[in-house]
Amino acid sequence: MSQAGIINTSSGPVPPTIATTYQTDSGSATPAANILNVLATDTTANDVDGISTSGSGNTVTVLLTNRITGTATTTDGVTPVNVYTFALGATPGTYLFYTRVVVYNLTSSLSAAYASYRAVRTDGATATVIGATGAFTMEEGAMSALLVQNTTSGNNVLLEVTGYNGDTLHYLALTEYQFVS
Repeated sequence: MSQAGIINTSSGPVPPTIATTYQTDSGSATPAANILNVLATDTTANDVDGISTSGSGNTVTVLLTNRITGTATTTDGVTPVNVYTFALGATPGTYLFYTRVVVYNLTSSLSAAYASYRAVRTDGATATVIGATGAFTMEEGAMSALLVQNTTSGNNVLLEVTGYNGDTLHYLALTEYQFVS
């Protein structure tokens, strides 16, 4: 007769203790029916480490913080399209934004990519751009006619894009930021 597992633990190693509660930065999670869900997402929430965790029920969520994402489509060279608007909030301080935008032209099968740094100060009511935006531009053919711009309006930071006539362009943007007050 064979044994499927240890019957007696009086001799030999004791089986390890299995965690029953998982502590996170915010709350805790307890497996249900031996299942612990671990999920990941991003958030615009400000966290000095750029990452945080939360727990509830049988789920742990890992949050990449300080991130702003957006998508847009343009079909002409006249109408600016807002990729995202980010409210700076009521706390005075300084932001540093690192933005990356990739673009694909569905009509002409061309591409472009952009990366930029910009600094913005807020007094809690009005956004003020500090100095010039530092940018890297990679454009293929007629994609040099695109306009991708970091702007401010009131106490908000915006990313706006303008395509060119007759072509359908898809944009994907990711911005990471740091904030100090």
